[in-house]
Amino acid sequence: MRDQAERRAAAEADRLTAEGVHGIALTWVDNAGITRVKTVPTGRLAHTARWGVGMSPVFDVYLVDDSMTTSRHVGGPDGDLRLFPDLDRLTVLAAQPGWAWAPVDRCYQTDEPYPVCQRLFAARMTERAAARGLRLRMGFETEWVVARADTEGPDLRCPGTGPAYGMARLVELSAYLGEVRDALLAEQVDVLQLHPEYARGQFEVSTAAADPVGAADLAVLVRETIRAVSARHGLVALFAPVVEPGAVGNGRHLHLSPWQEDRNLCQGGDGPFGMASTCEAFLAGVLRELPALLAIGAPSPASHLRLEPSRWAGAFQCWGLENREAALRFITGSPQDPAAANAEVKCFDGAANPYLVVGSVIAAGLAGIDDSLRLPEPVSGDPAEQGAHPRLPTSPQESSQHFERSAVLREALGEPLFEAVAAVRRAEAELFEDVPPQEVAAATRGRY
Repeated sequence: MRDQAERRAAAEADRLTAEGVHGIALTWVDNAGITRVKTVPTGRLAHTARWGVGMSPVFDVYLVDDSMTTSRHVGGPDGDLRLFPDLDRLTVLAAQPGWAWAPVDRCYQTDEPYPVCQRLFAARMTERAAARGLRLRMGFETEWVVARADTEGPDLRCPGTGPAYGMARLVELSAYLGEVRDALLAEQVDVLQLHPEYARGQFEVSTAAADPVGAADLAVLVRETIRAVSARHGLVALFAPVVEPGAVGNGRHLHLSPWQEDRNLCQGGDGPFGMASTCEAFLAGVLRELPALLAIGAPSPASHLRLEPSRWAGAFQCWGLENREAALRFITGSPQDPAAANAEVKCFDGAANPYLVVGSVIAAGLAGIDDSLRLPEPVSGDPAEQGAHPRLPTSPQESSQHFERSAVLREALGEPLFEAVAAVRRAEAELFEDVPPQEVAAATRGRY
C-alpha cells in the first residue's frame, strides 16, 4: 500500500507544483486540543507518503501551555513515530498561498498503527459502528471571537459594534467574512451557514455533515482557514471556550445522525419524536456518558467557565426537543427532508480534539445500543429553573473523575490513549488550580 501511496503522491506533487504550491502542512491534534504541524516541500510528498515524517510520541502528553506531563505508556524523550498524510484529504489552502494541507495518521517505525493516534481511534470507532450496520453522519459548528491582533488582556478590542446576530455586524466585517466564506468554498468545504453570534466579535460557521473522520478533518481545516484569513486582515481568531469570563463563550457543537443504509434513524420510527429505537438507544448511551465525555469534548479548565446555566451552553445532563439549554438537543427538521433530523451535543467546545470527540461519542452510543437504553422524558424550558436535572461536572477535576471511572471510554480508547488523555487532564487541572477566571481565560484563549 505504501508503494501505491508513493506513486499517487508523486502525481499529486506534480499537480501541486504546477499550481504554485511548494509546501505541505501535515497536522495532527494532541490531547490538549492543540493542532500541531510538520511541513515538507511539495517535492518530498512522494517520499513522505512512502516513509512518513518522524515525530516524538511525547506530544501526546503536552499541555495547553506547551509544558509536558507523563503517563504510564507515553512520556519522556524516547521513541519515534512516523506521520503519514491522508492523500484523500490533501487540500490547497486558499488563504495561505503556496501551501497545501493534509491530516496525518501516526504509526510506529515498523508501520504498525500507533495506539495513541487519535485519528486512527476515530477510524476504529467508525469501523466498529459499520460492523453493526450503522453509518454515522457528523458535523461541527465552529464559533470564534475575532479581535485586533495588536490588543490583548483587558484591552482586547473586537471589531464591530452591532447587536448580537445583527446585520450590522455583517456589514461592518463583510470583507473579512466574505473572504472566510470564499476561502472555505475554494477548499471544497460545503458551508451551510456563516453568521454573527451573541458575544461581541463572535461568529459561527456550520459545515455539511460527513463521515466521522471527515467531520473531524473538516473541523481542523475550517479553524486553520479562519485563522489564516484573520491574520491577512490584521485580526486574530480566538477559538477558546472563554475569551472573557462572564460573557457567552465559544462552543463547537457536534451534530450527528445514525443511518442504516439510506435511512436516517432519527426519523420514521416509533420512538420519541419519531426516532427509531436504535437511534434512541444510541442517544441514550451518549446522554448516560456525558459526565465522562465532558473530559473529551469540554476538556479545558476554561471549558467550565463557559458551561454556565441559562447561556445555551448545555450545562445540565438532559435532553429535549429543540431545547438549546439541554446538553443533548434533538432536531426533527422538515419531515420532507430525510437528512434534516439530527441530534446536537451542545456542551462541547473548541478546546477538544475533534477526533477524540467523534470516536468517543460513537463508543458511548454503541454502548447504549448494547444495553438497550431508552431516553428519559425530554426537558422543556430551562432546566436551571426546574431543579430536577443533574448538573454536568463543574470543574476539570470532577469531569476527569467521571472519565477515569468510565469503562466504556477506557475500553474504546485502549489503555495507552486513555491513560495519556487522563494524564493531560489531571496535569492541566493542577496547572490552573486556584487560578482566577480572568487569568485562566487570558492563558488559554489564544492557544486553540
